[in-house]
Amino acid sequence: MIDFHTHVLPGIDDGSKSVEVSRELLEESARRGVTHLAATPHFYAQQESFDRFLEKREHALKKVLSEKEKWENVPQLFVGAEVYYFPGMGRADRLKELCYRGTDILLLEMPFAQWTEDVLEDVEAIIEKQKLRVMLAHIERFYEFQKKKNIWNEIFELPVIPQMNTGAFLHKKKRLCLKLAQKYGTVLLGTDCHNMTSRCPNMDEGREVIRQKLGDKQLDAIDSRGLELLIKPGEAVSY
Repeated sequence: MIDFHTHVLPGIDDGSKSVEVSRELLEESARRGVTHLAATPHFYAQQESFDRFLEKREHALKKVLSEKEKWENVPQLFVGAEVYYFPGMGRADRLKELCYRGTDILLLEMPFAQWTEDVLEDVEAIIEKQKLRVMLAHIERFYEFQKKKNIWNEIFELPVIPQMNTGAFLHKKKRLCLKLAQKYGTVLLGTDCHNMTSRCPNMDEGREVIRQKLGDKQLDAIDSRGLELLIKPGEAVSY
């Protein structure tokens, strides 16, 4: 199992607050069947520079790697970023540095508002001009904001990669999540885990809902797509 979206690196965002919490998150993820896990801390261009973010991410990663060999059982770790949309990002330099390391896949968090033509143009530019693949983070969280679905539909006509949070399959958005997963097929999954209390690893539970409602073939397609994108030999860098 691959978890494409987590906040397990310590002290960099609103996720793990310490190396000990990072250890707990990684060990619990492994216990629940996760074999590969992407650490994707938040990046807000409006709040900090690329260089500062990359410096902080590297520092947090080194903290984890310095202890990782002592831990009993943890997933293979990949590094990326959850990049919050900012106007003009389709023309921004250095987006490639925020992709999952060793790939051309950018995890993009869209605006929590009605999407506009400007947003559509930026996503198109990232794909067509910057030649990056775009994974849209937790798509179920934006659906309710799209009172007009025309931009939503146009964005999903692009070769974007939908990602959904497993926790959303367990609560009030379950019906919407199943609807979107059925519509878009090979959505990729992430726990978006931040801590061991309110936002903990739950990959196995979310997958079980998908298995019960949509079948094993749906999960097989999700897993195959994930392996194709991230674990392809010679692409993503793991630790």
